[in-house]
Amino acid sequence: MKLQDALFNWLQISIVAEARPEDRAAAETKAFFEVILREDHHLTQFGYTADDHVYRVQYKTAEEQRTQQFDRESAEQLLEDIRSNPKYNE
Repeated sequence: MKLQDALFNWLQISIVAEARPEDRAAAETKAFFEVILREDHHLTQFGYTADDHVYRVQYKTAEEQRTQQFDRESAEQLLEDIRSNPKYNE
């Protein structure tokens, strides 16, 4: 999996896990992507911030610190899909 895809997937599930702290599957999926970021891409730190338009994922490798931006609407789409599906809101 490419780094940008792994970061985006981690961001989306992090947003879900934060909004739904009781959702064990979201927490487990977030942990899965954190393993991918650490082991496959050798990231030592990662986190995100948001404003009205974008999410910024800051991450660090042994050599450098970088930032990747993602459109806010795209990043929050998984959460919106979950919220709009009655199956997941019982």
